[in-house]
Amino acid sequence: MAGLRRRLVERRIRIRRTRGRRLRRAIVVLLALLANLVGAAVVAYHLTKIPEPHPETAMQSTVFVDDHGDYLGRRGPVDRQEIPLSQVPRYVQEAVIAAENRSFRTDTGISPRAIARAAWSTVSGGGRQGGSTITQQYVKNALLSPQQSLSRKAREALISIKLDRTRSKDEILQGYLNTVYFGRGAAGIQSAARNYFGVDAKDLTVSQGAALASVINIPSYYEKAGSDPKVTAKLVDRWEWVLDAMAHSGAITSAQRAAARFPAFRFYPPGDTDGQRQYLIDAAASEAADRLGITEDQLARGGYTVRTTFDLTAQDATAELAADGTDKKTGEKSGEKAAEEKAGGGKRAEVKPTGDVRVHTAVVALVPGDGAVRVLYGGADYASQPFNDARDGAVEAGTALQPFSGMKLLAPLTDLTRTAAPTPLRLASAYATAAAHGVYATPYTVAKITRAGRTLYEAHPRTRTAMTRADAGMVAKLLYGRLDAPVATQTGAAGLRTLWQTTYDEHLTLTVALFAEHPAKGKKAALPAPLPYTAGSRSLSVSEGVWSKIVGTVEGHDPAAEPNPGLPTGQTKPILATR
Repeated sequence: MAGLRRRLVERRIRIRRTRGRRLRRAIVVLLALLANLVGAAVVAYHLTKIPEPHPETAMQSTVFVDDHGDYLGRRGPVDRQEIPLSQVPRYVQEAVIAAENRSFRTDTGISPRAIARAAWSTVSGGGRQGGSTITQQYVKNALLSPQQSLSRKAREALISIKLDRTRSKDEILQGYLNTVYFGRGAAGIQSAARNYFGVDAKDLTVSQGAALASVINIPSYYEKAGSDPKVTAKLVDRWEWVLDAMAHSGAITSAQRAAARFPAFRFYPPGDTDGQRQYLIDAAASEAADRLGITEDQLARGGYTVRTTFDLTAQDATAELAADGTDKKTGEKSGEKAAEEKAGGGKRAEVKPTGDVRVHTAVVALVPGDGAVRVLYGGADYASQPFNDARDGAVEAGTALQPFSGMKLLAPLTDLTRTAAPTPLRLASAYATAAAHGVYATPYTVAKITRAGRTLYEAHPRTRTAMTRADAGMVAKLLYGRLDAPVATQTGAAGLRTLWQTTYDEHLTLTVALFAEHPAKGKKAALPAPLPYTAGSRSLSVSEGVWSKIVGTVEGHDPAAEPNPGLPTGQTKPILATR
C-alpha cells in the first residue's frame, strides 16, 4: 500500500510538471488546425467562381397589354419578367427586407447561425431549415441547385460572401426580386404584382408590397389568400408583423402604418385563359416578332412587354354580344324586323337550316387613316377553333363590295373588287380607306414593344393613297342616308350564305361578317350552310353594341372632337355609309 501511494504521488507531481508543456502543445495543434481551416477557406474562396444563373432563371415571359395598358395575357415557359430595381418602390424593397432578412443592408452575405442550424439539421436528419439571408436565397434559387447537403451549403456560403464583396446590395436585391418565387406561378416581383393585384410592380401600394413580401415565406400556402379564409387570416398576421418592422425601422411613417389596410387579392385560381384573348395574342405575337426580327419562340422567352392596339373592353363586349346572338331562342322574328327597318334592306327568306349548323361571327374594328385594330373577334373559343375568322377567314363577299365597283383602286386594294371572298380585315380596311378620303392605312395590332423599361419598337401609321378623294367621296355619296344620322350601316350578302355589315365615320370603321357551315364530321369536310333568319338581328346587335363601346355613350364624350391621323384637320362632320 505504501508503494502504491508513492507511485500515485510521483505521477501527480509529474503531471503538474508537464501540464504547461502539454497545454502549449494542444494550443499549437489547435492553432495549426485553425490555420489549416482558414487557409483551406481562403483557398476555397479564391477558387470559387460565381456561376451564371440557371437557364430557366434567365427565361422570361412576354406580356401583352391592351391599348389602355390592361393585362391581356402572356406567352412563355416561365411567368417572369425582369425589371430594374428602380421600378420597384423603395417601400416594397424594404418590405421584402423586413420579411426575409432585416440585416441585409449591413451583413456580409451570410448568417452563421442559419448555416449552423441548417448543418445540424442535415447531420441529424431533421427537416429543412430556413433563415438564410437574401443573398443566400438568391444564390440558392438562381445560381445553385436546391439540393440539401453540407457541401452545397458550404459552397452557397462561399458564393454568398464573394457576391456580397463584389456586387452592390442593390444588384443583389434586384436579382433576388426578379427570381424569387411568389406562388401563383409567378417568379419575380413584376409577375407577382400582376398575378395578385393586376398592377405593375411600380404601382404597388405599401399594403400590397407588404403582402407580397409576406407571401415569400411559404408561397405555395399563401397563394390561396383571398379565396381561403384560414390562409388569409394567417397571412394577415404576417403582414401586420412586416408592417410593424417597417415602421420600427423608419421604412414607413407611423401615419402610413396606421392607414394600412390588408389589400384585396385577385381571385385564385384564375379561370380559363384560352377563350377569346388568345386570338388577340396570336395576332400581336406574330406582328411583334416580325417587327423585332426574331422568332415567336424567342419573343415568348424574351421578357418583352407588348402594348397592343386592342380595346379589351370592346373585345369582351363583342364576345358577349356574339354569344348572346348564338344562344338567343326567342324574339327572333321581331329582332329581324327591327334589323330590316334600320338597315333598309329587303326581307331575308325565313330559312331554317337542316341538320347541325354552326354560325360564325367575325368582327373587325379599326381606325381610318391610322390602321390601329381595336377589335379582332375571330371566333367564340380559341380552344375549339384556333383559326381566326376575322384575320384569316375568306368570307364570300357578294354585294359587300358593290360600292367600289368601277373605281380605279391603287395598291394594296388593286384587286379588291375581283376578290370573291376577302377576309373581314381586308374589307374593313377598304371601307376605312373611304372613310379617310382615300388614304389606306396598313392594319396593325402592336403599338409599342418595351423590355426592362427600354422602348425597342414604336408603331407609326403606314399610309398611302389607294383611291382618289373623289372616289372616296363617291362611296359616301352612294351610301348616304339621312342628313341627321351620325352613322349608318352598309349591308351586303352572298345569297343566304353570308351577311356583311359595315359602319363607319371618320374615327372608326366596324365590319361584322356572318357565315354558316355544317361542321366537319369524321372524314366528311365542312360544308356551307344557309344562315338562319335571325342573322340580320344578330349582326345589327353586335354592330351597334361594339360601336357604342368604342365610340362611347358616356356623357361628355365627343369622338368627333378627337384628332385622327390621316384626316384633314378641323373636319368634324362624320362620313356616312348607309344603304
